[in-house]
Amino acid sequence: MVVDVIVVGGGAMGSAAAWQLAGRGVEVVLLERFEPGHTQGASHGASRIFRLSYPDPVHIALAREAQGLWRELEQASGEELLTVTGGVDHGASNRLEQLHQGLESAGVHSEWLSPAEAGRRWPGLRFDTRALYHPDSGRLHADRSVAALKSVAAQRGAVVHHRTRVEKIRVLGDDAVEVRTQEGLTLTARRVVVAAGAWAPELLEGVVPLPRLRVTQEQPAHFAPLPTAAPAQNWPSFVHTVDEFHGGIYGLGTPGEGVKVGFHGVGPEVDPDRRDFRPRPGLAADLEKYVRTWLPGLDPATAEAISCTYTTTPDSVFVLDRQGPVVVAAGFSGQGFKFVPAIGRVLADLAIDGRRPDPIFGLSRPRALV
Repeated sequence: MVVDVIVVGGGAMGSAAAWQLAGRGVEVVLLERFEPGHTQGASHGASRIFRLSYPDPVHIALAREAQGLWRELEQASGEELLTVTGGVDHGASNRLEQLHQGLESAGVHSEWLSPAEAGRRWPGLRFDTRALYHPDSGRLHADRSVAALKSVAAQRGAVVHHRTRVEKIRVLGDDAVEVRTQEGLTLTARRVVVAAGAWAPELLEGVVPLPRLRVTQEQPAHFAPLPTAAPAQNWPSFVHTVDEFHGGIYGLGTPGEGVKVGFHGVGPEVDPDRRDFRPRPGLAADLEKYVRTWLPGLDPATAEAISCTYTTTPDSVFVLDRQGPVVVAAGFSGQGFKFVPAIGRVLADLAIDGRRPDPIFGLSRPRALV
């Protein structure tokens, strides 16, 4: 089989690439090793944070682009994907200052709130420092988003194969690459886009020199709001920086499941094919202690653990680049979902004409970082 572009990996990033490529009239085949809606990787679940709050203009611009493209995808699919709830950051003052300066420089509205003001606005959260409020933040429905990307890609002509495991990628030339699957299928294309999450290092070994990617099993949990607190759908997205609790904590409402709360990138390193999906008792106890201390609107005894993976680069900046006919999307470090449709656009650009995004996402960024 010969096609224009093969996309390896049918999670959020690969599905977004297929959506963008098919929308430009490119013949594209998407190969995903697991069944639809699987829970093996990093794209499943009902909620992810959307925010523009970054300290640098590159990430802010990418998030702004994604904001518009999420609405475009909603219109094309008929699904509600992005819900604006507002978001709030609190804790370490130096980080808040950097976020505020970045948003101000980009012309994105944010405002400072005193601890008392923030507490009145969100009584389910406790504040002991001033807080930075950004009204454009909210939540994305992850499962619906991935399904919508695949559905619209297929409507535009993409061919989507689930339960199809890629075993080998072989570069044949500057404009030719061969992909072989465990099921015996061999495909040749001008380009391959590899967005395989935790499986990228295995697939690209000897093909593209990746930075070291650390795969960890993370364990956020859903907690039930107390009867006197706001329902989950009315909670803001939030990020709290506090050294006592592993540095960074995030949370957001997940309608029908509670409020999702998690530590950022502190889980054990794992082989993605040999995960146990079980929460570590020490981290679970720390998370319940955090909820008891800082989230008075939640019942800490109601934790329902979630298991997912992070694939993290040494500098926590993801990779979006191309080498020869191979386009790479890797290392989203627990922060990539908000950018998904814009990353799909970047990957389509790389595949079609080699147009690269900002160099901070490149494979050749300083070796000290990789």
